[in-house]
Amino acid sequence: MSYEMIALLMFASMMAMLMTGQRVFGAIGGIATIAALLLWGPGGSEIPFSSVMKLMKWYPMLTLPMFIFMGFVLSESRIADDLYRMFHVWMGPVKGGLAIGTIGLMVLISAMNGLSVAGMAIGATIALPELLKRNYDKRMVTGVIQAGSSLGILVPPSVVLVLYAMIARQPVGQLWLAGVVPGLMMAVLFVLYIYIRCKVQPKLGPAIEAAELEQIPKAEKYRLLLAGLLPVGIFASMMVPFLNGWTSLVESSAIGAMAAFLAAVIKRRMTWSVFEASLKQTLGISCMFLWIVLAALSFGAVFDGLGAVRAIEGLFTDQLGLNPWVILILMQLSFILMGTFLDDTAMLVIVAPLYVPLVKVLGFDLIWYGVLYTITTQIAYMTPPFGYNLFLMRAMAPPEITLKDIYSSITPFVLVMMLALILVMLLPDLAMWLPNYVYGR
Repeated sequence: MSYEMIALLMFASMMAMLMTGQRVFGAIGGIATIAALLLWGPGGSEIPFSSVMKLMKWYPMLTLPMFIFMGFVLSESRIADDLYRMFHVWMGPVKGGLAIGTIGLMVLISAMNGLSVAGMAIGATIALPELLKRNYDKRMVTGVIQAGSSLGILVPPSVVLVLYAMIARQPVGQLWLAGVVPGLMMAVLFVLYIYIRCKVQPKLGPAIEAAELEQIPKAEKYRLLLAGLLPVGIFASMMVPFLNGWTSLVESSAIGAMAAFLAAVIKRRMTWSVFEASLKQTLGISCMFLWIVLAALSFGAVFDGLGAVRAIEGLFTDQLGLNPWVILILMQLSFILMGTFLDDTAMLVIVAPLYVPLVKVLGFDLIWYGVLYTITTQIAYMTPPFGYNLFLMRAMAPPEITLKDIYSSITPFVLVMMLALILVMLLPDLAMWLPNYVYGR
């Protein structure tokens, strides 16, 4: 049997195991182990083992639990609630202002946690009931929360970009910086869409009545402003030293975790139950991600040892004669297809052994491609019929919001995200300017 056929059989076997409901790390790691033993005997176990040991010695991996802990401390201690109250008071007088404030909330939650699930949970529990109570259109608000929560995997400190950095062996700091401008650009595009839509159709996002706002004392407004800006200060305390070269990435992550912990203590919200819940969730998510990445690296080592990447490159470029850009677009379309039944982590680890080396061979920058992958994953998260975020929203939304409402709500936001993806593809400097500026000094 040819190596190309073996590689195809490995990939097909892995997909079959995933479709039967097996755990991602078990399916990927199990296929890698069995293939290595069958191909090269007992000595074949050294191939995935050596790849795994490289990860265990990768110092930036320590950032993963630090940032996850920071996010859970801020959400469990309800500091995130203060953010929404701030937006409620300061953005309420604008048509669609609470929806715009929700996007702002999601950006800041993303900067605190780096996980889209956290943004979705906070948005659905804090923002959604308030928006519905204020007579916002239910399709508008469900779309806002789903779109805003997807920013968590692009705005730093994105956990998904940390995983991509591990697998692609690229600097985490550069990937985070590459995601800043596209992430903020996407948030601005969301805000512009909401503002224009609510300006044309005011009933979709009515402004808060002036009489209600007058009942809130000025002192309370400024107190909420300071409380809401606290997470921004925590983020700044972490990122400013890193961008100025005063601390390493790992040291900055430790500063962020400690700053979040101290903020919760000072506000007298760091109870034992909050601390215990934050630790348990941090441990659970960190271990899950680590197992998945270990399995992906093992699979990639065996896959690469077969020369499968070179064979696929020859198929696309030599035999089919496809342009590198055509190949890149086909790869992005495959992510959207896989997003109908897989989450972002599973998509990354399944195709990373194939796509990352292929992107490098085709002559594209792996930092830039990491941003493309992340934006495409965001789109896949919200693409019917089985987008990951669609079902998360269905699970968290009240009964009056149907699955039909959720599906129809997301269409304009998906189109905005596709516009952002096209802009980053056509203008690579949108992603590459900031990392080149910071690391080129």
